[in-house]
Amino acid sequence: MIKELMHDPMFLSMKSTEATIDDIETANDLLDTLKEHKDECVGMAANMIGVKKRIIAFDNGGKYAVMLNPEIIKFSEPYEAQEGCLSLLGGPRKCRRYKTIKVSWQTLDLKMRIKNFTGFTAQIIQHEIDHCNGILI
Repeated sequence: MIKELMHDPMFLSMKSTEATIDDIETANDLLDTLKEHKDECVGMAANMIGVKKRIIAFDNGGKYAVMLNPEIIKFSEPYEAQEGCLSLLGGPRKCRRYKTIKVSWQTLDLKMRIKNFTGFTAQIIQHEIDHCNGILI
């Protein structure tokens, strides 16, 4: 189900809690909401739809992906970027990102995965994990 976007910076700056099997509906709602905003957004975290759970959804090179409890376990090649956010007012803001990241997460059936991501996909994932950690750009 498509949800309204959260714009309250106080709510968005709170850390999200671990996602469980009981949060699969939230993951599906997040994916539906991201698809609804596909022309203006490439990734979302659950707190952007008002749910403080560690769930992200993003465009992974033309295919949508969902991660539960994502964690960056390794990163390299820092660079400066400018990013906007659908939940925040104003234009793009400066932030530090890494060209390559290694991420561990759970799938929708709670299976653990670990994978390296690079380039723009890595940047999207970093932005959304920041949301889970209550970090606003």
